[in-house]
Amino acid sequence: MTLKFSSVSTLAVDVGGSGIKAIVLDSNGEPLNDRARIETPYPCTPELFLTLLADLVQDFPAFDRVSIGFPAMVRDGKTLRVVPFARAVKGGPRDPELFGLWDGYPLQNAVDTMFGVPTLLANDADVQGCAVVSGEGTEFVMTLGTGVGTSLFYHGNLLPHMELSHGTFAGDSIDIQLGNANRKIIGNSQWIELVKRAVRDFEAKLFPDRVYIGGGNSKLLVGVDLGPHVEIVSNTAGLMGGIKLWEFSQ
Repeated sequence: MTLKFSSVSTLAVDVGGSGIKAIVLDSNGEPLNDRARIETPYPCTPELFLTLLADLVQDFPAFDRVSIGFPAMVRDGKTLRVVPFARAVKGGPRDPELFGLWDGYPLQNAVDTMFGVPTLLANDADVQGCAVVSGEGTEFVMTLGTGVGTSLFYHGNLLPHMELSHGTFAGDSIDIQLGNANRKIIGNSQWIELVKRAVRDFEAKLFPDRVYIGGGNSKLLVGVDLGPHVEIVSNTAGLMGGIKLWEFSQ
């Protein structure tokens, strides 16, 4: 099916470890309804996720396509290594059965089939990046929420997703050290210092021209000096990027 961009409406879904948000946007990015949000349940199987998504949007206006930002590695429309949803209890240990259900699950095709419209599934940091990058030089995006997401763009091209936050950092990983659970343990002041350190670490490895930081916890960094090339962006980018994702996928 070929859709004329100027006339399509997009169901944008932003999936996180704490909440699932959705809205329908017109081709200019203007909302056609109020944003809806539900708490992410635990445990959450793929089948339960699909049921919750269908219920969440049942009273939404009609839409022509779907964009989903998902907190995991995404390849060829399948979810891989879904750490947030591989837990029976939020913040708890990994559940091998849940991990197995999500690992390799064809979520893009499942949503496409459920709604009967074209669907794009991407990592949530990739989707946020699509909404905020300028298209010039090397641009790095980091999202701070339940965990830490990353995406990388070069001259306006979205590079294949890499879980850059999962490398060793401060005795663990950036994903764990800057995750919301650890922030609550160590307090905001120490957490902010870790964010500064992580930004310097990424800059030393990637040499980005710009760094964008979004996600729910980015609000804690407003007014913090993170360097001349770092910008805090609105958390709404996770939804607004749902339109831009289609442009980057062409």
